[in-house]
Amino acid sequence: MNILIIGDIVGTIGVNKIKKELPHIIKEKEIDFVIANGENSSDGMGITSKIFKELLLSGVNVVTMGNHTWGKKDIFNIIDNKQLLRPANYPKDVVGNGYGIYNCNNKKIAVINLIGRVDMNVLSENPFIKADEIVNKIKDDVDIIIVDFHAEATAEKIAMGYYLDGRVTCIFGTHTHVATADETILEKGTAYITDIGMTGPKKSVIGMDIEASIKRFVTTLPERYKVSQENEDILNGCIIKINSESCRAEKIDRIKL
Repeated sequence: MNILIIGDIVGTIGVNKIKKELPHIIKEKEIDFVIANGENSSDGMGITSKIFKELLLSGVNVVTMGNHTWGKKDIFNIIDNKQLLRPANYPKDVVGNGYGIYNCNNKKIAVINLIGRVDMNVLSENPFIKADEIVNKIKDDVDIIIVDFHAEATAEKIAMGYYLDGRVTCIFGTHTHVATADETILEKGTAYITDIGMTGPKKSVIGMDIEASIKRFVTTLPERYKVSQENEDILNGCIIKINSESCRAEKIDRIKL
């Protein structure tokens, strides 16, 4: 089984890249299941019903979110859709789903969305404790567990990788928009990468307009971020090859288009 994971989709350019490339990737790479992080897909902040539908029609099975989950009010029209996940360690009783279980090729795939607490400016519960809670609850009912850990600090992500090693099939990091070169199969069998990068405008500062970004750093004055409108685009992600019998990760490969 091949699972494709797509890095943070940024703006219209990122959405259009998915619509253009994903059907071909699914066919050429024999992809069975697709997970994409969509928290930046609407103008760099949040997601809308329209974009969510476009991603699903393009072949995405599950859309995960992060610190910009509530960036667009329209999300409340789709927040209960089982194919849309928000961080599971948001406070108790927050609307939406923190994880989901999906059927694929006679296997049950669980996808868990978590958010980090280091330098994220989001009031969330402990992601390690929440990961324990969910994994312990579902481990006997699913074949494969995939975790999107949306976090800023590489140390927090790496620690989570070791913490869940052997208990989940794959854990991948999102949020920093820069793909890391540390993809690996950990000692106890979990596929891991610190960050899978982004999908959107290539000539940008993690998807944002270059001049606006530079002005913020040079002047220290507030400057509204806006998605870069450069036409050249990029798609980052990973393909996880999973043994259909043992349901263990055999290989993790970065992709860049």
